[in-house]
Parts: sequence; C-alpha cells; structure tokens
Amino acid sequence: MEGTGACIVQRDFTVLLEKDHPGFESARLELSRYAELLKSPASFHTYRLTPLSLWNAAASGMTKTEIMDSLSTLSRFKVPDQVHQSMDVWLTRYGKLRLRRNPDDITTLILQSDSEYMNEIRKYPSIRGLLMEFTGGVNGSCLLAARHRGAVKQELTRLGYPVLDEVGYHDGNDLRFSLRTRTAGEDGFTLRPYQRESVDAFAGKGEESDGGSGVLVLPCGAGKTVIGLAAMERLQCETLILTSNVTSVRQWIHEMRSKSTLLEEQIGEYSGDKKEVRPVTVSTYQILTHRSRKEETFKHMKLFNERDWGLIIYDEVHLLPAPVFRVTADIQATRRLGLTATLVREDGCEKDVFSLIGPKRYEMPWRELEQAGWIAEVKCTEIRISLPEPLRKQYLLAEGKHKYRIAAENPAKLAIAKRLLQRHTGKPALIIGQYLDQLTQIAAELEAPLITGRSGQQERIDLYRGFQRGDIPVLVVSKVANFAVDLPDAAVGIQVSGSYGSRQEEAQRLGRLLRPKAGDNRAFFYTLVSDESKELAFALRRQLFLIEQGYEYTVREYSEDDFAGKEADWASCIQM
Repeated sequence: MEGTGACIVQRDFTVLLEKDHPGFESARLELSRYAELLKSPASFHTYRLTPLSLWNAAASGMTKTEIMDSLSTLSRFKVPDQVHQSMDVWLTRYGKLRLRRNPDDITTLILQSDSEYMNEIRKYPSIRGLLMEFTGGVNGSCLLAARHRGAVKQELTRLGYPVLDEVGYHDGNDLRFSLRTRTAGEDGFTLRPYQRESVDAFAGKGEESDGGSGVLVLPCGAGKTVIGLAAMERLQCETLILTSNVTSVRQWIHEMRSKSTLLEEQIGEYSGDKKEVRPVTVSTYQILTHRSRKEETFKHMKLFNERDWGLIIYDEVHLLPAPVFRVTADIQATRRLGLTATLVREDGCEKDVFSLIGPKRYEMPWRELEQAGWIAEVKCTEIRISLPEPLRKQYLLAEGKHKYRIAAENPAKLAIAKRLLQRHTGKPALIIGQYLDQLTQIAAELEAPLITGRSGQQERIDLYRGFQRGDIPVLVVSKVANFAVDLPDAAVGIQVSGSYGSRQEEAQRLGRLLRPKAGDNRAFFYTLVSDESKELAFALRRQLFLIEQGYEYTVREYSEDDFAGKEADWASCIQM
C-alpha cells in the first residue's frame, strides 16, 4: 500500500530519498543515522543500508526496533521482506558475541554467545585458527589467547559478526592534571555542551563494556582537540597522541600548554625534529611508518611500548595507515579514542576502525553546530568552466589519468579565482589544489605565498601566523593543508583541483572555513570544475559526504564565451 513517506526502500538495500518531498530534511537527518549516502542526483538521494552503518547506529544507542520502525515510517511503500529480514539478522548479531575476561587465566579470554552463533563462526578457517577450547551448552563459549584479542575482533567483524568487547582496560601510568576551565572570577575556557556529551559517550558510565574505546565524529572547528584533552583529564593517565602532521603535533602541544595544568616537561614531541618521550607524547602517523627501505621494519613503532600508556588518541582517525592498524590490534588492553570529521575512508577500511579503535560513540551533525553558531555558515558553490578549445582537443585525445589532470589544470580557472577574490576583497582566502605546477602559476599570478610539501616547517608556521594576523590576505596551499591546520580566520576557500573523488578531502577542505567568524559568521567555499570532463563526475562524488551533512552546492556555469567579453552577472553567482 502506498503511503506518503519521503523514501523508497529497494530490494538491493538502497534507499531513494525524494529531494522535493516536504519531509526531505527531517528524513535526511533520520536516515543518515543508520544508512550511507551513495549519490545525490537532482531528484533523489541514494542511500545504502549496510551491516556497518547499522552496527554504528546500534553502538550510538539506537535499538533494533527504533531503526526498523524509523525505516518503515520513512518508506512510501512496505519495506521489502528480504531487506527487513537481513536488517533483523545484522542488528540481532550486534551484542550477541561478547569478549570477556577469563577469571581463571589472565593469558586467555572467553568469547561467549549462544551455541548457534558459536557453531556458525567456528565454520570459518580464519577463526578456527585463532580460537582454542570450545564449550557447548545453552551459552557456547571459546577460549582464545589474550594476544589475539584484536585479531579475533577484526576478523569476525569482516565476516559479519561484530564483537562487544567487555574485557576492560588497564589504567596505564597515573598522570594528574586539570583543565583550565572558567570558574567564577577566573580566566579560562568553558567546555561546550556537545563537547561534554562527547567525552561522556567515550568514557561511558563506568561499566567495562560501556566505554573506553570508540570514535567521536564532529566537524572541523568543533574543538576535537579540546575534547581529546577533556578525555585525558577524565582518565588521568599517560597518553600517546597520534596525528597527521607536525603542524598538528604542535597545535596539540600549544592547546595542552594553554588549556591545562600539564607542565612543559610533561609534554613531548616525537617527530622528525625531536624524539621526546614524555608522559604525554604527540607524534605523527608518518614518523611511525617511516622506513628507508621497504624490507626494513618500522623502527619508530616501538613508541607504542615506550611507556605504559593508559590512552592512545588517534586524531584524524580516517587517515590511520595499515601498519598502525596492525599495531593497534596488539594493544587492545589500552583505551583508544578516535577523532574525526568523517568516518569515510577511501580505502574501504571502515570495518577495521570499528573493530580495532571502536564503534562510533558520538556524532554531532554539522548543520546543527552551524545553527547553534558554534561553526560558521558556509555557502558552497560549484562553478563549471569550459575547457578552452585547444585544450579540449588535447583532452579528447588523452587517456586515463591524463584526462583528469588536463581538466583539473584548466588554465581558465585562474581568471575565475581572480574574480572571486575581487568579489570577496577584505576576506582572508585560501586557494587549495592538488597539482604543484598549477598552484605555482596561480601563486605567481596572484603574488601570494605558496605552501607545499616542500615548504620547511618554520616557513609554514610563519606563513600561517601571517595569515592569522591578516598580514597575508591570500594563501595558496597544496594538499598539506587538508588536515589539522589552524587557520581560524579563513572565510573564503577556492578549490582548483583535488584528489579525484575523495569525499574526506572535500570535507576537510571545507572544514578549513568552519571556525566561527566575527560579524555575520559566514564563509564561502568554491569548487572550480571543468565542464563535460571526468573532473565533473569526480566532483559529484567528492561532495557526497557534505551533502549528507545537509550542505547544498549551487551550480553555476561559466563558459569560454565569458572570457571573450560576454560577461555573466557574477554578483548573482556568489551572493549569500
């Protein structure tokens, strides 16, 4: 029987959400809690129900009944039986397999569930090799070596059987400190309500199965570093912090010094420049995975065992490299906190984040923070530009990646970037791109500084500071600025090229603009795309995550004719 819902649930587990339906916005918010956005054409957004999307919803507190009732309410037609049955199986499995301590032997753990599930998983050769003694009965159980705790969780999750880890954690070395939060008559800062909620969701209610590992998902500018510090204060233990680059390392150190009572000698930087191992040590994924030759071992991985860490924080957890996953599998007794703006991984390893770091414990929708004024309101505009005729012929004759690069480096983008900067004179602007030749030319034409991977660390710091002070109105940056760069005053972002269809990169680049702004608290994000090219298809994929968060891209076209003097009304293209 046909209803009035905004969604159509299909037999292949995709869900079509009608864009023009009056209930679109509320349905989008509800659906994004337990389904993954695949594509967003003009009429319908397409989502997919997956085991992982449902398990993360369950870990966040939604019950099986709530999820299935929600989908039925949103659906215009009856949910197909096979979809309903599979969802029931996937959601029933969550929490059925539990990993517990063995009170008789600290070197082994007990994997426990109904005999039905134990018999199912023991059929898989990859699991049989990790399990030991099997005990039947109403509640079946298997013993496994404690050292296989991570490997068993990882493999079972891949096979479709999530494990609820109730073994608990060791405390690590004690570290007493406090945050410099504001009290009556004193300086300091105040934790925002959602920041407190995030820490509570991670730390749990004191029960071993209720917290201590997991991922917090919040947009750039929401204060994830402060949340990490608050989690450290809650646990009062020595902490290892891993992040994406040296700039981020030093941001963490600056925040700890300014917002906590930690002493300078208690905070260490472990990077290419320094090798300090202290009660709180901040390092990068790059240094941990550095080796001179492929056949060598990762000599800096010993940092995981240098001290008795009680907490490991994985900043930008969506960037976690495979070698760090392998080490993480071996340290499941240590509390693990992942911080990220998006759980999207372009390598498809979301299940490894779920099993080894932990499930999603908390997520704050980007637009909710925007509406509350905690982050800036951003207008997103995609400007489609024709390829100049000589370049179009070259594009048509090119193959594979060469086509994309020709389109991405379209020289017509420079003129558009100049016009946008003129339109936003007085607002600090970033021009962000992928290709160094393109960025070098743009920086020279604009007489603006350029930051790339070749820029020295001190040079980067000086340029960032100049940009923050307002001495540098325009900064051209390569992909080194995608992650964990503190550019609080950026109000305009112009993206001239990117890493193919990377959703996480698009989210991080827009994130450069999200910190609150003085005055109207508004920012502008432009993506310049060559029309009728491979770049256009990749751009649509790049935008998926942000569309799921509620952002809309206004599409404008700018043709080659406009360069011949038939100029469009640019004010209408970029008005808020």
